[in-house]
Amino acid sequence: MNQGKRVGIVGAGNVGATVAYSLAMLGSCHEIILRDNKIDVAKGKALDMSQAASAVRSHTVVKVAEDMSDLTDCDVVVVTAGSPRLPGMSRDDLLMINANITKEVIKGIAKYSPNAIIIMVSNPLDAMTYVALKESGFDRSRVIGMAGILDSSRMASFIQEKLGYGGGQIRASVMGGHGDDMVPLPRYSTVAGVPLTDVLTDTEIDEIVQRTRHGGAEIVSFLKTGSAYYAPAKSTAIMVEAILKDTKQIHPCAVYLDGEYGYSNVVSGVPVMLGANGAEKIIEVTLDDKEKEMFAKSCASVQSLINTLNQNNFFQGE
Repeated sequence: MNQGKRVGIVGAGNVGATVAYSLAMLGSCHEIILRDNKIDVAKGKALDMSQAASAVRSHTVVKVAEDMSDLTDCDVVVVTAGSPRLPGMSRDDLLMINANITKEVIKGIAKYSPNAIIIMVSNPLDAMTYVALKESGFDRSRVIGMAGILDSSRMASFIQEKLGYGGGQIRASVMGGHGDDMVPLPRYSTVAGVPLTDVLTDTEIDEIVQRTRHGGAEIVSFLKTGSAYYAPAKSTAIMVEAILKDTKQIHPCAVYLDGEYGYSNVVSGVPVMLGANGAEKIIEVTLDDKEKEMFAKSCASVQSLINTLNQNNFFQGE
């Protein structure tokens, strides 16, 4: 097996490259391997990052996989590859395009890094995590979607903006799918341990919840030509770190449910304990009726994407 930890990143666009940069600066792994269809762009970014790592005396080396077969023996592989939603493209169009890209990528990972833990970042996130799980044949603990940390960090940021204080002491909690049906949980959100309901009015909390749901769209509306990548990349790097360092920390992540919360054969965001074996434990928090209703709606919207894949015979012949 490889000496030191090795992280593969498929897709060296804004998100993938920023994940790589973040990990290289932390020196959390021995080697980072970038894989992208634009090989020269990946090579340029890899050189730039290796030099940045040298500047901060990090031992991490950033390399490029010219082919999937170069992505061998990785401990963790992050998948950000996929097409963005283009004008005139329906959600279902995007679903099929990215499902096919994901299928190809996952086959390569399963073949060349069969012991890896896969972190999915491609959208639609929950459905792509489902595809990755089915295509890899890996245990569900080893295929995890990144969304909850990002959504929670957005909510925390909005709480801080609303309050004007408490930075670094805010713990926001979000469950469910990554999208308009996400389930922000004000009851489980605190400022230095003080419940959110003690420092903000119901109206203010509602405003924060709505803004969190549309946090990604708000950034897209400003950027015009792209979407967020600093917060998504840092959220992904936090997951990679927790796995490489076996921290057993609890983070909200998208995982395949098998009876938890009363759901099966669907992927949704729930609190999980991250360690060397991936999502080692799913934490079941108590939801009230309103939260259960929101979570049900969230699971249903992911289920409808999975149904679309099945109707298109996506998983046939397996």
